[in-house]
Amino acid sequence: MYKLLKINMSNKRLKTIVKIISILIYIITIPIIIFNMTLIIKSYINPNETPSFLGYKNFTIVSRSMENTINKNDVIIVKEVSKDEIHKNDIIAFFQNDEIITHRIIDTVEDNGTTKYVTKGDNNLHEDKELVTYEQIEGKYQFKISGFGIILKILKNPITLVILIIILILNCLYAYNRKRKKEIRKQKRKIYNKKVKNNEK
Repeated sequence: MYKLLKINMSNKRLKTIVKIISILIYIITIPIIIFNMTLIIKSYINPNETPSFLGYKNFTIVSRSMENTINKNDVIIVKEVSKDEIHKNDIIAFFQNDEIITHRIIDTVEDNGTTKYVTKGDNNLHEDKELVTYEQIEGKYQFKISGFGIILKILKNPITLVILIIILILNCLYAYNRKRKKEIRKQKRKIYNKKVKNNEK
């Protein structure tokens, strides 16, 4: 009796663990798939623009110009904002010379009626040579995810997206198969109980 109870308890614990893993797979894979698919579609529709998700963009830092505020391999999240929301001391990501740069605004100047921004990396000795216009700004810095750049590079890989979709499909098939087996067992139990009742009569 003790051994039977122990086996049942083990099976119950195993089923709980499997259920938790299954839920975690949905929680992790679905947002990543949606996020990646959105970026891929937007990149295809507008190849000359940096794709965004609900107005947010992410960039991986590849230099040390903003240390120790933002470090190399950190992932930063920036938000598309209006001109009125950009002020001195804000950190912005902007497009310049075919690359995305993330620096701090240290001053603003008026140039022929156009507001331009003087930028500088926190770890740099001198300000940037070129002024930045509002049209160049990709977004205003919101927060960073330390050291996430390497992982993000893997997640953005199309092969990773395919693998995640396969995992999600297999997980759905497993859940469906479990549910089907449960229903079959339930029906068999029902038929068995009915037979037992008939025999008792």
